[in-house]
Amino acid sequence: MQHFDIIVIGGGSGGSAAAGRLSQNGKYSVCLIEAGGKNDNFLIKTPGMMPFIRNSSNYKYDTVPQKGLNGRIGYQPRGRGLGGSSAINAMVYIRGNKWDYDNWAALGCDGWAYDDVLPYFKQSESNERGADSHHGGDGPLSVSDQKYYNPASAKFVEAAANLQLPLNHDFNGDSQEGFGFYQVTQKNGERWSAARAYVEPAISTQNLHVITGALTEKIIIENGRAVGVAIKYGNKHEVIKANGAVILSAGAFNSPQILMLSGIGDGEYLTQMGIKTILDKPAVGSHLQDHLDYVSSFQTTSKEPIGDSLSGTWRMAKAIIEHRRHRTGIMTTPYAESGGFWTSDASLPAPDIQYHFVPAMLEDHGRTKVKGHGFSCHACVLRPYSEGSVRLSSKSAADAPIIDPNFLSDPRDLATLRAGVRHMHRILSAPPLSDYAPQNRHPCDLENDAELDAMIRSRADTVYHPVGTCRMGRDDDSVVDPQLRVRGVTGLYVADASIMPKLISGNTNAPSIMIGERAADFVAAHLG
Repeated sequence: MQHFDIIVIGGGSGGSAAAGRLSQNGKYSVCLIEAGGKNDNFLIKTPGMMPFIRNSSNYKYDTVPQKGLNGRIGYQPRGRGLGGSSAINAMVYIRGNKWDYDNWAALGCDGWAYDDVLPYFKQSESNERGADSHHGGDGPLSVSDQKYYNPASAKFVEAAANLQLPLNHDFNGDSQEGFGFYQVTQKNGERWSAARAYVEPAISTQNLHVITGALTEKIIIENGRAVGVAIKYGNKHEVIKANGAVILSAGAFNSPQILMLSGIGDGEYLTQMGIKTILDKPAVGSHLQDHLDYVSSFQTTSKEPIGDSLSGTWRMAKAIIEHRRHRTGIMTTPYAESGGFWTSDASLPAPDIQYHFVPAMLEDHGRTKVKGHGFSCHACVLRPYSEGSVRLSSKSAADAPIIDPNFLSDPRDLATLRAGVRHMHRILSAPPLSDYAPQNRHPCDLENDAELDAMIRSRADTVYHPVGTCRMGRDDDSVVDPQLRVRGVTGLYVADASIMPKLISGNTNAPSIMIGERAADFVAAHLG
């Protein structure tokens, strides 16, 4: 039986940061357990190969049928392997709005206001623009400007400017509002996942032991304390002991799943599932929030945007060669190259709509291939009111959890998305984008509420930012306290997007890394 000071479950954004930091100071032996592989191949490292990443790096979860989406089953891609979702995402570096974190503090998450978390964002970041009051310059996570962007993406930004919408060169700076190009988590033209930032450098310290291909079955709890982790490694079942702490960083779906399998959750529900209740905590798996997203797709006769044609295929083939030789060109694209933040109601404290512009036609999360060339644009509701849940499908950790985002269960979300889609189409209809004479692949009367609502319900789905299922708070009902300790179990922490009390106004990778950074400090302070 192996013994370590600290066990980290999950090598995603939060887990990589926590494991890497805790192993660096030389005081602790750390074991990082990851169900997937190493994610160190060509497909993962090459940004433009994102649509072709293998199934082994993506859980490809489904939701239960969504009543608010005409009974459709939603798609929930989640990263599997070192780096987690940072190994398969669009690499967009967004922290959320300052107001989000001040609101967390107001909700009872003491020490999580913007001024509290900013030093951790800066500590994690190595921004190629250099350090300033908002950014770090020498952290492990490489953040860069895009080396290449498609002309269509530039035309989207110009179209927004032609409508007198503000331009924004730094969405993580003084103001979030406006339109521009996203910075990305890349280094020298390659994807820079959380694992490349934190895990790979730490392995050489000899204080970090990484086990890939190991499925966590449950956390071992004895006398109210987390003392180890039961894993399935190959065909063998093993127990790894933790002398000091267990940090659960398996993500918004798998962290509550593992807690419930360990006997932590709604006691009545666990009894129904045949699991002995160790800690009755109904909030585990509840309060699921996600960014609901609507994608408009347009076809062009111009072959300037990325597309499926003979010339387009030849262009991408040459781009792969260029990238292999120089790490430049089209294959450095994050696809979501430009975008912006917009406030639909002036009374709101922060933008409530985010746009991602993609210089290619996107259908069904990219799973449906479309012939020809064109562009797409996403509009998502940043702070949804609808909440869902994560539950167990069985007592086996190998079985996917039951995911129910409960999209559009609160009518306010539909009203917000309706406004965001209308505003998005104003931009997409403005010059110079209008010079393409784009043809809407899914036309409807945008001014007719009923018709637009029907289109949204028939096409909207997640933009991949689930949070909240192990909610942090000051109250006893919360799953973790503001120092990320699971309430009612000693030595057990959660460090990933599941702890967010409210979904932040933006992409969730950078905040998840910040949470991992903070967890490392909390655990180190508690262990001494």
